[in-house]
Amino acid sequence: MERTVHLERVVPFLSRPTLPALLLPSGLHLFSSNAICRYLFEVSGKDSSERCNQWLEWEATDLQPALLQALHMAVLQGKGSEVSKVLQGPLNYLDQSLSKGNTPYLTGEAVSVADVVLWAALYPILSDSSLALGECKSVKTWFDRGAAVMCSFQAAAQKVLQGKGLQGMKSYMQRQPAPQSSQCRDTQSCNSNPAEGEEGERVVSEEEMEAAAVTFSKGLNACPLATNRQHPILPQEGKRNLLVTSALPYVNNVPHLGNIIGCVLSADVFSRYGRLRGWNMLFVCGTDEYGTATENKAREEGLTPQQICDKYHAIHSSIYKWFQIDFDFFGRTTTEKQTEIAQNIFWRLHKHDFLVEDTVEQLRCESCQRFLADRFVEGTCPHCSYPEARGDQCDKCGRLINAVELREPQCKVCRQTPVIRSSKHLFLDLPKLEAQLEQWLDKSTSTGDWTANAKQITRSWLRDGLKPRCITRDLKWGTPVPHPDFKEKVFYVWFDAPIGYLSITANYTDKWEKWWKNPHQVELYNFMAKDNVPFHSVVFPCSLLGAQDNYTLVNHLVATEYLNYEDTKFSKSRGVGVFGDMAKDTGIPSDVWRFYLLYVRPEGQDSAFSWADMATKNNSELLNNLGNFINRAGMFVTKFFEGCVPAIELQQEDKKLLALVGWELQQYIQLMDKVKIRDALKHILNISRHGNQYIQVNEPWKKIKGGDTERQRAGTVTGLSVNIACLLSVMLFPYMPTVSQTIRDQLNAPQSCINAMLQGTGTFVCALSAGHRVGTVSPLFQKLEVDQIEALKKKFGGQQPEDEPPKKKKTAQTAASTQPAAVPAPLAEVAMVNGVDPEKAKQLTLAVTEQGEKVRALKAQKAEKAVITAEVTKLLDLKKQLALAEGKSPEPAPQKGKKK
Repeated sequence: MERTVHLERVVPFLSRPTLPALLLPSGLHLFSSNAICRYLFEVSGKDSSERCNQWLEWEATDLQPALLQALHMAVLQGKGSEVSKVLQGPLNYLDQSLSKGNTPYLTGEAVSVADVVLWAALYPILSDSSLALGECKSVKTWFDRGAAVMCSFQAAAQKVLQGKGLQGMKSYMQRQPAPQSSQCRDTQSCNSNPAEGEEGERVVSEEEMEAAAVTFSKGLNACPLATNRQHPILPQEGKRNLLVTSALPYVNNVPHLGNIIGCVLSADVFSRYGRLRGWNMLFVCGTDEYGTATENKAREEGLTPQQICDKYHAIHSSIYKWFQIDFDFFGRTTTEKQTEIAQNIFWRLHKHDFLVEDTVEQLRCESCQRFLADRFVEGTCPHCSYPEARGDQCDKCGRLINAVELREPQCKVCRQTPVIRSSKHLFLDLPKLEAQLEQWLDKSTSTGDWTANAKQITRSWLRDGLKPRCITRDLKWGTPVPHPDFKEKVFYVWFDAPIGYLSITANYTDKWEKWWKNPHQVELYNFMAKDNVPFHSVVFPCSLLGAQDNYTLVNHLVATEYLNYEDTKFSKSRGVGVFGDMAKDTGIPSDVWRFYLLYVRPEGQDSAFSWADMATKNNSELLNNLGNFINRAGMFVTKFFEGCVPAIELQQEDKKLLALVGWELQQYIQLMDKVKIRDALKHILNISRHGNQYIQVNEPWKKIKGGDTERQRAGTVTGLSVNIACLLSVMLFPYMPTVSQTIRDQLNAPQSCINAMLQGTGTFVCALSAGHRVGTVSPLFQKLEVDQIEALKKKFGGQQPEDEPPKKKKTAQTAASTQPAAVPAPLAEVAMVNGVDPEKAKQLTLAVTEQGEKVRALKAQKAEKAVITAEVTKLLDLKKQLALAEGKSPEPAPQKGKKK
């Protein structure tokens, strides 16, 4: 075995130096600390536990990408202050896991290989006191304990860094490719251009070029026409049958953007994509309508529970229709089918002895004269001490809670302290079902596409130990329990609500069992936010396993993290954030909303909606990149070739572009097949970037004025570009259905193109052949202006009630004056203290960001030097204006070490 010790020595098949590297006796190389440490532990005869392997997998897939981004920012870009944003999610997860585990190390009482790998990976960051990484007390305690125990490790780390801290990695980092945007982990600072930081254009071989040219030349001749959906959709022999569900939104409130991206929008994108792939898809959802929350909402609004359900079901339906969520059926749970199916599952569980009776201690509010539903009691979490934990689950640590375990509980209605009372209830015997559950989980998680957080949350829940779960409640509004001893009770919402998937399908077709009792022919995809995972991965499967009726269980569990609003949480009561019924009033098209929500989809960790970032992405990615390319391609056909696609005579450069576009298409399909929706979007934008650069280099507007050879070249560039635009319209369809249709209408594209391009691993064929007449071409997107965005940000940023006076803020004047508060200093006078204009600074910050994006786009497209210079001059002028607005000197700081 040989250890690589010099940066010049590289693993043969890698184009960059890498440390550490291990040459095995077999001749193979290992070149990550994770793999090397795991190997060394194995050859020394030590076994890694399942928990240890989970941590090693998390280090490789979640922590390392974030660390690479953080180190790149801190070491090479000098942005140490932004490192905490990139690492916040992984460090919070590690901190919570350590605090919940109550053990000194990751897997127990002793140091494991997981501790070694994670400690070493985090050493450069955690040992640098200049980086503000937040509290993370458990992480710091674990890190300090490791430093004390693993003295040799600390010495080795210091030797590598040569006493220079992070800067000791500079030489090494400079030789590494800049991290791609998919590694930015959803933080606002990393919601950047997906092409930024790429290693450079992909190298394609002669064989790839020729193969791409042959495929392109085949055209659409052999492709079948797309057929309209025929309802009811049922499983078909010989086809891939996918049943897609989105977590049922609770009916008593209006969904906000986080609810929409976490469930229905993600499921919609995947369903649209699956139909393009030729899969047999059924996409169902509906409103979850039973429970105490509905009763209380009805009381607030002076309506009956059924009237509340009818009202909010219509609101939800309207919102999803505006967002273009293409359900096959959107139902509800207050139906006879719900009662019939839920009671059938109940009796089958009873028959097979999976139900037990027990006396339950519950919280009862004597002031309100009722037992308190979980979500109407609040207190301090017994596990992590979070002060606002609900009676069923803690939002901070994610642990499920029995309401009586809460410390200092309060009734959320009257704020009185409830008392504990006993009553008899029925329980689902989860421990008795544990063996069946484990067997099913092992198979499902190993063969299906479960997101990493879904696996982690499920395993964490199982490690805590399964306990019987109560399935009855002392309420009126719910599915009635059919047992004679419990006739005054209804089913607990966690037991009842997931059965809604079945009853909603049953209201769609009386042949619903062909979907739900057909596990060998049907694949079930569940989409949800992470807080719903344990109910879909443990509790609901146990109900169906215990029923012993051949039910279809989830194969692919897709869970998102949380989407926050700017730097806070959505709150309807405080007027913070955009809710579904408000989005259409902004004047921003639903496709743009869909695009941005999917661009920042919280796949790896929590992300944030930002108005400024939304404007930047709209103006740079949609307007300047995607829209610019498609509009130019179409306009060249109209302007230079009288609206008819010109003949295409491929040269080597064109074949190279075909190969690049074909590769991006293949990556898109691979990612979408795995439900990596956000990452797949990057490849659409990469294709339009390739197209813009291709047009810019070839300058068809100049060549069209030349001789026959140059005119032919202009024709080829135009014909190929307009065909790429047609491909983009297909790839965009799951994300932006209206824009997709508009592009195809403008290009007068044949209907068969919509299902031809995504077959197999991707097929980029010539859909618009020579002589094809395009339609009327017009711009696809509009710029979001600074004043428009500022107005929207203010509108949805939360307001004080009109009957409350605004809180008095101290200013330079009010602090030194005895003048009454009723005579405040004029706004401009306060704002311009010391020459600072905060409002103008906000607007200029956005303008600088947009102009910077424009300059980078021009450079990537290799635009003319004079054009780039003019835009750089504008950028520098904007930066000077921003400096003045912030009260700083507009002159750049002198650069050290520069020789004249």
